Amino acid sequence: MYLTAETKKEIFKKHGGSETNTGSAEGQIALFTFRIEHLSNHLKEHKHDFNTERSLVNLVGKRKKLLNYLKNTDIERYRAILKELNLRK
Repeated sequence: MYLTAETKKEIFKKHGGSETNTGSAEGQIALFTFRIEHLSNHLKEHKHDFNTERSLVNLVGKRKKLLNYLKNTDIERYRAILKELNLRK
């Protein structure tokens, strides 16, 4: 499996502050970004996997909502996470 418990802990430790802070917006955005990259690579090989494509669209929407929330509440944290994850906005 591509997303193990250790990988999740690593992502949350790096972006969320600690391994147990799984609810932070930055940690969730980083996790969604990791999953989006994985699904994008999968779809490059399997073009007709429409269930995965639907999941990818849902994840992008969730990440966008979290980014909008972060932008409206704390613009500095928003800019920092965009820079860390190399997201265009």
